[in-house]
Amino acid sequence: MAEYNFREIEQKWQGYWKEKGTFKAEVDTNRPKFYSLDMFPYPSGAGLHVGHPLGYIASDIVSRFKMLKGFNVLHPMGYDSFGLPAEQYAIQTGQHPAITTEQNITRYTEQLKNIGFAFDWDREVRTSDPSYYKWTQWIFMQLFKSYYDLDADKALSIESLVSRFEKEGNAKVKAVCDDDTPTFSAADWNAFSEKEKQEILLKYRLTFLAETTVNWCPALGTVLSNDEVKDGFSERGGHPVERKKMMQWSMRITAYADRLLQGLEKVDWSEPIKEMQRNWIGKSIGAEVLFDVKGSDKKIKVFTTRVDTIFGVTYLALAPESDLAAELVTDDQRETAEPYIQVAKNRSERERMSDVKTISGAFTGSYAINPFNGEEIQIWVADYVLAGYGTGAVMAVPAHDERDYNFAKHFGLEIRQVIEGSMENGSFPGKGGLIINSGFISGLYMQDAMNKCIEFLEEKGIGKGKIQFRMRDAIFTRQRYWGEPLPVYFKDGLPYLIDEKDLPLVLPEVDKYLPTEDGEPPLGRAKDWTYKTAEGEYPLELSTMPGWAGSSWYFFRYMDPKNDSVFADKGKTDYWGAVDLYIGGSEHATGHLLYSRFWTKFLYDLGVVSINEPFQKMINQGMIQGRSNFVYRIKGSNTFVSYGLKDQYDTSAMHVDVNIVHNDQLNLEKFKAWRPDLADAEFILEDGKYLCGSEVEKMSKSKYNVVNPDDIIERYGADTLRLYEMFLGPLEQFKPWNTNGIDGVYKFLRKVWNLYHTNTGEFVVSDEKASKEELKALHKALKKMEEDMANYSFNTSVSSFMICVNELTALKCNKREVLEPLAILISPYAPHIAEELWSLLGQAESITDATFPEFKEEYLVESNFEYPVMINGKMRAKLDLPLSLSVPEIEKSALADATVQKWLEGKAPKKVIIVPGKIVNLVV
Repeated sequence: MAEYNFREIEQKWQGYWKEKGTFKAEVDTNRPKFYSLDMFPYPSGAGLHVGHPLGYIASDIVSRFKMLKGFNVLHPMGYDSFGLPAEQYAIQTGQHPAITTEQNITRYTEQLKNIGFAFDWDREVRTSDPSYYKWTQWIFMQLFKSYYDLDADKALSIESLVSRFEKEGNAKVKAVCDDDTPTFSAADWNAFSEKEKQEILLKYRLTFLAETTVNWCPALGTVLSNDEVKDGFSERGGHPVERKKMMQWSMRITAYADRLLQGLEKVDWSEPIKEMQRNWIGKSIGAEVLFDVKGSDKKIKVFTTRVDTIFGVTYLALAPESDLAAELVTDDQRETAEPYIQVAKNRSERERMSDVKTISGAFTGSYAINPFNGEEIQIWVADYVLAGYGTGAVMAVPAHDERDYNFAKHFGLEIRQVIEGSMENGSFPGKGGLIINSGFISGLYMQDAMNKCIEFLEEKGIGKGKIQFRMRDAIFTRQRYWGEPLPVYFKDGLPYLIDEKDLPLVLPEVDKYLPTEDGEPPLGRAKDWTYKTAEGEYPLELSTMPGWAGSSWYFFRYMDPKNDSVFADKGKTDYWGAVDLYIGGSEHATGHLLYSRFWTKFLYDLGVVSINEPFQKMINQGMIQGRSNFVYRIKGSNTFVSYGLKDQYDTSAMHVDVNIVHNDQLNLEKFKAWRPDLADAEFILEDGKYLCGSEVEKMSKSKYNVVNPDDIIERYGADTLRLYEMFLGPLEQFKPWNTNGIDGVYKFLRKVWNLYHTNTGEFVVSDEKASKEELKALHKALKKMEEDMANYSFNTSVSSFMICVNELTALKCNKREVLEPLAILISPYAPHIAEELWSLLGQAESITDATFPEFKEEYLVESNFEYPVMINGKMRAKLDLPLSLSVPEIEKSALADATVQKWLEGKAPKKVIIVPGKIVNLVV
């Protein structure tokens, strides 16, 4: 083969890997394991663009490197295939989401295989496959059958809780449960009806049904997560979203809040991601206080971390969506308060949290009573108070809290200082802040004052010390079709689980993918969507699971994807353990990553897995941004001016498809064929070319800057694409895609190829011993690769390969002793060309079965040094001398050198200063 024919080579070796099952992973206790995983993709109809494979290429390089190091590598791929986009397309076209999802997966798989990933495709999972979501439903059922015991600090069987209730009631039970759970004796429990017992158990179960405030989008007919709402509208379609109360399934993730916090100390993640999770969980230690409402039997419960400031409270603030907010509005305030509440409660919590500039609120007309001094204080509604955090009510102390202060200043409310320092002068008291006035805590330091206040609250029965978390229980249902059905039926209005033998509960056929005319979810359109038991036939749950359900445990299913008896064999989960390297986007920090950690800890409590953190090392890859190109149209015409001439005319810039631009030069014929209105376009050129402008922007179809990896592979090959994506910059950073720079990487691979071939294209490798310089070039690259893989630094390894190949090319190296390890060295990055060269070298097995070459420091140790010779402070000569020479020997060699003698002009130096291995300095 005379030329580097990447198309033939890549097709050949991708076929070989498939036929031989090269990357098939099996349990092998004789080798150390390495589990390398990417956040699996949602298969959209648009397919992959060049930004998508960035993380996949990095994890693939690590996987191949670990194979060369003797590790048993699990490196799977699958698809997060339930989701709203497929359902919306189904609503528009009437086509079943399963059909479009299958088409999209076929396209993605083809593209991924073309890039040459070392995936074990036999382990592929799809969250929308019934054989997969059978086990998502099974995990849901285990959560329903469990509660969180605070004494054991783990999930336990709900049946064990029932046994305790039968024997002793719940007074001594320490468990995570709803705040309004009543206290009852064993006699009470045993006297309860079946319905009463099930209602009580729902207050303990780890997945439960309760009325919850949600983001409801009438146009989409479903509940949306906070991530899917922006400025009161759905991100998909831009439809209005309102906050309303609905019966929803939730997951009691708050039970695991402390363990989720503690677990962050055991994983190797970036500090920003850990901090995002800590802030999201938001642990606060404080107190709960009950305020009576004047002239009413209603009470307002407030959580505060600074109960010692209670004498500085000048108003209470309620969240707009709080039931009390509307109930406490008096007739004289109705005209202003009710319209405000209506608008404010439909703003999402995320929007209100991020909006620190807008100050809005309304006085209800009602008053609360401060339980410490009996003072009457106004009750307001304010959008900076969130129903989802704490109790949905705030005791406002404007002198010592910035948001309270801003609100009070805006509405002219009293600001009362109770602690040394205040918001007025810009200082906020720290932990040593001294209480200086008010009530029975005057003169006490903060912690002592807080302890005394909590004692008072508990003694009077008007509050208690409490640990509070910002994180809320996770809403677990969506009013959609294309999701996992919940394995639940309803009897007497209460939920019961279907029998495990009836799993999976498969999605039924429906005539449309829209809500019913009565507003029920799409499953309400299914015929006979009921569950038959010996007692009768009962309606099944109409909502489906959210997108995060299937992705919260998929990393376990990869370990045992075909098992129909258990979600994953315990022996296999024990062997593969936690994911050693997880690569994916930071946008999942407070969604997928938290839910995955929660479900892993729950499965650990169940005893079905032996790890309680799923991802040991995680890297968040940066985004590859698009490089947009522009043409410049003379206004009012169909004439386009080249970039360098555009300022001479009155022009407007227009995005142009980057795929018809090469090195910023526009292909004129392809441009005219791009759109019908451009068929008669005319051009004003510079130097016979039309040059485009450019700008870095997000890669998107609307900007015509999406680059398809298929096009790059067709033109340059998959190995060039892999190397180039790594060469762009550090994995974690954002960087622009610039096709103009890819030529250099392609030329590098041709240089690699040419090292093994003569000018006539003949493969020739010599068995002659390598020179010192050749071995030095190789071992510099080996050392760099070892260091870079330890630090997950990929771009600098590509640079070291280029330096190595340039040096070997200059040395005209064709020695097997160097070229054989060189092929192994580059194989994780450019596997196809490496396999071909390995085969040409006479190797019968895949290069993945090779051993990574051992780096030897001795090849980098210099035996000679080029001494600069300074004469009267100026460098006049250079001497290449052995490092083993003594100082007298160095001096003798220097004085004997002809160039040195010329500058000495026959004079003997007055002073000779020699630093071995550094410099020779002569003073005449």
